[in-house]
Amino acid sequence: MSSFRTIELSDPAYESDGLRFLTVKTPNLRGRGDICLYVPEVAEGTTDLPIYILLHGVYGSAWIWAMKGGAAKTAAEMMQNKDIEPAVIAMPSDGLWGDGSAYFAHHQKNFAAWICEDVITAVRENIPQASDSSAVCIGGLSMGGYGALMLGARFSEKFKAISGHSSITKLAEMSLFVEEPLSDYTENCDLPQVIDAMKKNRDRLPALRFDCGTEDDLIEGNRLLHRQLSDAKIGHTYAEFAGGHEWSYWQRHVRRTFRFFNSVLAEE
Repeated sequence: MSSFRTIELSDPAYESDGLRFLTVKTPNLRGRGDICLYVPEVAEGTTDLPIYILLHGVYGSAWIWAMKGGAAKTAAEMMQNKDIEPAVIAMPSDGLWGDGSAYFAHHQKNFAAWICEDVITAVRENIPQASDSSAVCIGGLSMGGYGALMLGARFSEKFKAISGHSSITKLAEMSLFVEEPLSDYTENCDLPQVIDAMKKNRDRLPALRFDCGTEDDLIEGNRLLHRQLSDAKIGHTYAEFAGGHEWSYWQRHVRRTFRFFNSVLAEE
């Protein structure tokens, strides 16, 4: 029995290059949510592929990691070359609120539960190559990096690893990108910061890495987060590379996310 009232899954006859599309209706969004999927070709009967969730940034949606970031093609190439083991790549929308939902609950919609509950359940129930035993990792870029870092810390029991690229590290940085005022996200409460979530859940955090481009406007926030984590003795890997807040950077470095996820799962 399905966990969702309605489900629409793309028809294999019209799919291309392993990309599939899934739409489910969920109370967490008070409507429908979309997930773009890359499902690799594997031996018949395979049912426990890991699930790698990639969260997008502001302005984007479920299609953008695959069709602007090349994530599906990159994953396919890495799997074919035996660089990483096969995995389902799940690329959901953020819930499509404003310029970006920031992946937490507000305006009577629970964008965190959409990612951490609905997306995982939808993949496990509708993609035969995945199952309840599939391990889950979460990554993202910019606002999606914020989402991955925050959700990975807050719901650590769901995930084996976290990876962020060019991440927003505190909600206040959303104002650099969106037209909605910060008060539309949170009223009468502090602005959520990644370091606070990390410290609160420090004893149960998944494996953690993040990186940022040296020409990125978010570089100082990422450097500060690295120092804060180091001062708090919270294990993590941080790296900087040439580049700005741009798709060419994320196209290159999503490989690091896939390799990281693969290495973490290989050690289990």
